[in-house]
Amino acid sequence: MKPLTLDAKKIDTLRDLPEMIPVFREFYEDWTVRVFNREQHECRNYLSPNRRNFYKILLITKGIGLFTTGMNSYYIDTPTILFIHPNDIISWKNLSPSEVGGYYVLFKKDFVQEHGLLKVAIEKYGLFTQTNKQVVRLSDEKTVAINTLFERMKAEELANASFQEEAIQAYLQLLLVESARHADFPAPDQLSTDAVTSDYHYIYQFFRQLEQEAAQINYDRPIRLKTAKEFAADLAIHPNYLNALLKKYTGENVSSHIKNRLLEEAKVLLLQTEWTLQEIGTSIGFAEQPNFSQFFKKNTGLTPSAFRKMRQGS
Repeated sequence: MKPLTLDAKKIDTLRDLPEMIPVFREFYEDWTVRVFNREQHECRNYLSPNRRNFYKILLITKGIGLFTTGMNSYYIDTPTILFIHPNDIISWKNLSPSEVGGYYVLFKKDFVQEHGLLKVAIEKYGLFTQTNKQVVRLSDEKTVAINTLFERMKAEELANASFQEEAIQAYLQLLLVESARHADFPAPDQLSTDAVTSDYHYIYQFFRQLEQEAAQINYDRPIRLKTAKEFAADLAIHPNYLNALLKKYTGENVSSHIKNRLLEEAKVLLLQTEWTLQEIGTSIGFAEQPNFSQFFKKNTGLTPSAFRKMRQGS
């Protein structure tokens, strides 16, 4: 068998979602930072279980919603700013669809690496990494100040002038400083008796398992759990119950989420490695390469080879 061409067999996933609305929605656009007005690009209900390749800062100036990160839930009905790390498993339930205000900004990991001062600020203030600091309640005065920073970032994006990214990252640094200064970090809401929270516990555990499995995929360690029955057994619940929960809250069953996640990982391996189709197929659980190719074409409309050639422009 052909030897692997990469020293590191763990491959980072591509996560280029312009909006964190759908689960497993595919975008491979070339961007590093984007700013959105929530009145024009509303954050609708969503569950985002997969690793993303970007950070998100969400400013809510108007509207009511339920934000969950990991096992912590926050009822949001006053101006609030949220800091979402690429690895966070999150959900948002919009409780006032007709009332929306604020902004959100997405910026990729590469953008952070290119701007050292921004990276230092992210590490210093801990707003993305410390679970007790990810949600900040805003006073009226601070809401105005932070909203102004978002307006300036959006103006920079629209102007498309020279040094645009440098200007936006400077505003991001100011945004972190302003948010951390005299910050009001609310405790998670006590919703443990709520059936929704109990349900979400199993959903969270399922996606955490799925992500752990996918994150460790390589030729030496093919995916271990591949079926609804196997995932449910690890959670000590019945497969039908797990399927019902996922169908209720995400619109898709266990098998569909597993399939979508394996497709995502297969695409990453096709684009970022020179592994053979047999090696990739084995990694995601197919003993025979033709079965992998059939699975890939059935779900994407392209053979793995055609997908690789199309995306690589060859």
